[in-house]
Amino acid sequence: MPGQDGVMRSVELLLYAYGQIQETLRRAVEGLTPDELTSRIGPEANSIAWLAWHLARVQDDHVADVADVEQVWTADDWVGRFGLPFPAQATGYGFSSEQVAQVRVPSADLLLDYAAAVHDRTAEFLRGLSDDDLDTVVDTRWDPPVTLGVRLVSVLSDDLQHVGQAAFLRGLLPGG
Repeated sequence: MPGQDGVMRSVELLLYAYGQIQETLRRAVEGLTPDELTSRIGPEANSIAWLAWHLARVQDDHVADVADVEQVWTADDWVGRFGLPFPAQATGYGFSSEQVAQVRVPSADLLLDYAAAVHDRTAEFLRGLSDDDLDTVVDTRWDPPVTLGVRLVSVLSDDLQHVGQAAFLRGLLPGG
């Protein structure tokens, strides 16, 4: 996906990579029933529903933070549509096995629609960046401080790992 000059820029690369999350997530989640989405291969294992929700929540949380905008989760009342028994700021990070089990959704479409809304917001943010923006420090709590580029790749890495786990779990389902 090179730019008009035939050269791929950092932003184009990031847009392509974040687009891969959406494509892979759709294949992992589409058409599954609520029971399939919440099935777990063991008592401590994550479900496809939790993995899909969590990866979208983390992306939403982290991108909204660096973009200095409200999360899609609250701005567009996805929190109400999901109706999960957690505080609005919950992303699934550090969840117990019991909390993972509470991530139940009425349909795969709800998960995919939220993830698509998060992706749209992410893509909008990415399109406004320059290569120089990626060097901006966004978190000084770490040593070395975290730059925007590092944060975006960190989210990307986490999301791709979780979507791969969801795809693996789908393959374990009967007929998967």
